[in-house]
Amino acid sequence: MSTLRASDDGAGLLKVLTPDQVADDAPRRRLPSWLKRPIPASRGTYFTQDLIAELGLETICESGKCPNRSECWTRRTATFMVLGETCTRPCGFCAVKRGKPEAVALDEPDRLAEACARLGLKHVVITSVTRDDLPDGGADHFRRCILAVRAKTGATIEVLTPDFDGNTQAIDTVLAGEPEVFNHNLETVARLQQYVRRKSQYAVTLGVRELAMKSAPKVKTKSGLMLGLGETTEEVLETLADLRSIQVDFLTLGQYLQPSLKHLPVARYLPPEEFDELGRMARSMGFLEVASAPFVRSSYHADEMAAHAVEG
Repeated sequence: MSTLRASDDGAGLLKVLTPDQVADDAPRRRLPSWLKRPIPASRGTYFTQDLIAELGLETICESGKCPNRSECWTRRTATFMVLGETCTRPCGFCAVKRGKPEAVALDEPDRLAEACARLGLKHVVITSVTRDDLPDGGADHFRRCILAVRAKTGATIEVLTPDFDGNTQAIDTVLAGEPEVFNHNLETVARLQQYVRRKSQYAVTLGVRELAMKSAPKVKTKSGLMLGLGETTEEVLETLADLRSIQVDFLTLGQYLQPSLKHLPVARYLPPEEFDELGRMARSMGFLEVASAPFVRSSYHADEMAAHAVEG
């Protein structure tokens, strides 16, 4: 019997390994030194953690097992995840729970706005699970969240949305809330889309950002890739060229880390200097802002990157 574990065959391609081969391959997947860092003292996270629990909110920081959670929560910032905690898509890389979603909580925008006000946030990142069960994919709920947070805090807003199956009306509904930054992650290169994201399509994902650019040309657009899933450098650069062809402004590049043994394995750990070089090449292609490092995630220090949107 075979199992879906990835191994880099030297050409950046993935192959299926048997259970014995997976066991033999395990030492290679141990974390390298640059991905080992001391666990920060948790005292500073308590305020953020308790506030999120008190208001009954979800965050991708916790649901997605983000390695930067303690750092961000100590800074009293978080990436809020709306529309519940259960996703309708079975992406192989994501730690968020999947299955049949719960009903949409109509008071969530108000609770979210209260949390942002009490945290004193000047820039708020709102993401969500994918809700293929809803007629508009949850687009109007996104819009309501944007309006509630802005009315309560005056903060700039960044949305990190699902693809809404490429539904133009849904994307326009989100943009009607006038977020300063519209983010939708491509996640990986074209060849690996079905392996990594399964029910998502490369062309649809690109189309989401193109629609956003055309509908709201003043909104900054953003996207990100996880690296280390078996892609080649040439494929990464081709993907970045595709993003620049539709004038994506901001880019994040980070190392994929396997959330659990049930998720897709890491094919390769990229050293920091390789991230530095990819960041340099991305900037030369015309991205306004690039964050490229092993621990970078799509909303990591998003307030700093979004300063361009405010200045613009």
